[in-house]
Amino acid sequence: MKNSQALYKALSDRILVLDGAMGTMLQRHKFSEEDFRGERFKDWKTSVKGNNDLLSLTQPQAIAEVHRQYFEAGADIVETNTFSGTTIAMADYAMEELVYELNFESAKIARKVADEFTEKEPHKPRFVAGAIGPTNKTASLSPDVNDPGYRAITFEELRVAYKQQAEALLDGGVDILLVETIFDTLNAKAALFAIDEIQEERNIQIPIMVSGTITDASGRTLSGQTAEAFLISISHLNLLSVGFNCALGAHQLTPYLEVLSQKSNFAISAYPNAGLPNAFGQYDETPEHMASQIKEYAEKGLINIVGGCCGTTPPHIKAIADLVKDYQPRKLMVES
Repeated sequence: MKNSQALYKALSDRILVLDGAMGTMLQRHKFSEEDFRGERFKDWKTSVKGNNDLLSLTQPQAIAEVHRQYFEAGADIVETNTFSGTTIAMADYAMEELVYELNFESAKIARKVADEFTEKEPHKPRFVAGAIGPTNKTASLSPDVNDPGYRAITFEELRVAYKQQAEALLDGGVDILLVETIFDTLNAKAALFAIDEIQEERNIQIPIMVSGTITDASGRTLSGQTAEAFLISISHLNLLSVGFNCALGAHQLTPYLEVLSQKSNFAISAYPNAGLPNAFGQYDETPEHMASQIKEYAEKGLINIVGGCCGTTPPHIKAIADLVKDYQPRKLMVES
């Protein structure tokens, strides 16, 4: 992968900044059903409003603009607009056949913007992470309380779906594959298995970021793992980083990052929400307040990559970038 050397160098030099929320930014456009459909899908058989991944095809300039704003705010890495880019998630819109194109085009949009910024500022190369979300099915738990042994999806179905997404993202030019918002580690293991297959088939080393989500104050993922158990479950691969995102605000995430930092040789990533959602599902935490909480990560030497998840915007990322530039990245026990 052509940018890997620059990526590992940047990671050893400084704390890298990841972008903020794509969905939060797209909501501001208040896109209508017609906007989501565009000309190409105007006669699509199901409603597509809310299918943000589709906007890479129907509103590509809006997606590029979000990437641009995050880079301008100080991000080193942006995520592709592909959180739901599997056949499993796209089945909700009967758009399984579009999965390769959605991922490929999303990667191309982000790649083009990243290259523009790298060209302007060669001393600060910009990178693209191919976002691979958790799907809307779980391999570890039954969705039917009356049948605990039932599964809505198999490991093999997940592997096939993740492999198709990962290949399209790589073909579109991403630097990193980011398996994120993991609530069920078995799903993530299917994604990692698929990515490892691609590494063997293509004879390449892919920088892989893995980011789980702690769902509540119990300190466990939805499928019941502690931070340490989660780490052990995914440490069989040579990862670029491991970390947590979503579900919690920056302050609540600290103890779980401490566990990862103490126990892992990988780089550590964190991209929390802008606090916890209010009664209306909105995120109220200001950029300044969020940065003041992330300061604890930097002071304790817990992180190598930091950004924002739900509710975060370019001002949040700017505040975080301005803060972490004065701190050294967490020392890696084993240098990559």
